[in-house]
Amino acid sequence: MGTDAHAHARVSKERNKYNELLSSVKRTERVSDIEIEEKLKKLRRLIVLYGIPTSPPNLRPLVWKLLLKVHDMSSHDFLRLVSRGRSPVADKIRNDASRTLKSDSDFQTCVGEQKLIRLLDAFAWRTEERGDGESLYVQGMNVLAAPFLYVQPTELEAFNCFARFIELTCPLYVLPTLEGVHRGLRLVDKCLQIVDAKLYSHLRRHNLTAEIYAFPSVLTLSACTPPLDQVLCLWDFLLAFGPHMNVLCVIAQVLLMRDDLLATSSPMKLLRMFPPLDAQPIISIAVTLVRDIPEDVYDDLVRHCFDPRENY
Repeated sequence: MGTDAHAHARVSKERNKYNELLSSVKRTERVSDIEIEEKLKKLRRLIVLYGIPTSPPNLRPLVWKLLLKVHDMSSHDFLRLVSRGRSPVADKIRNDASRTLKSDSDFQTCVGEQKLIRLLDAFAWRTEERGDGESLYVQGMNVLAAPFLYVQPTELEAFNCFARFIELTCPLYVLPTLEGVHRGLRLVDKCLQIVDAKLYSHLRRHNLTAEIYAFPSVLTLSACTPPLDQVLCLWDFLLAFGPHMNVLCVIAQVLLMRDDLLATSSPMKLLRMFPPLDAQPIISIAVTLVRDIPEDVYDDLVRHCFDPRENY
């Protein structure tokens, strides 16, 4: 059997594993919440072992909705929000939307600026209606919304996935102060010092902290680093295990540059723009790093996206 045949057989096997599991995940009257959680655990295991196959094309959208527990979507509510038109932060949204993933021609063709503007305006109105007038839109939300619009087949599905993701998993990332982002950056420094003291010290000697070199990667959960197909693979992992894991994914990207960073007297030249994203080795390193992080630090890592209490 040739290499292509082996690859095809492997992909078919992985796809079948997903199909078998997803067919049993569908909510019925006979399936309890506990059983669904067990199925989701198996789904997360599949993701970390194999990633999500690109075929069939409806697989990733379905898996993302399952991981986010997006089941009931009201088109009436979404259309009502869209019908309100320009939000109070419309100018900021349009300014950022025009720059979002500008170099990715596939994103520009499949999504484009207007869909992104509609989603972000609608989310701003939703946020205002919920009584949070200060957090209608912050830097980075445009890039966080982009993968959902690219993956989900409709704007309704993208909006509901984005809203649930932001509101439940990383609300501190969209505060006006970007509190969660700055916590994440401090944790990049703290965890890097734990897992690689030599590299951490080298960067500190050159006055480099995560605030300086990792801000975009933490702000956007690494979605700022092309190519988009690898961003989606990384987000499969982040949606499965939590956005807090992006801190370790950022460290993994730095560790992949370790030899070059240690060999140079100007590490910022290398860190100014991270190399193209390669999701699989980044995920593998991040998973390995979990074992090296003390329990109390890992607890801070998990909570930094959503828990307003700060102990670090």
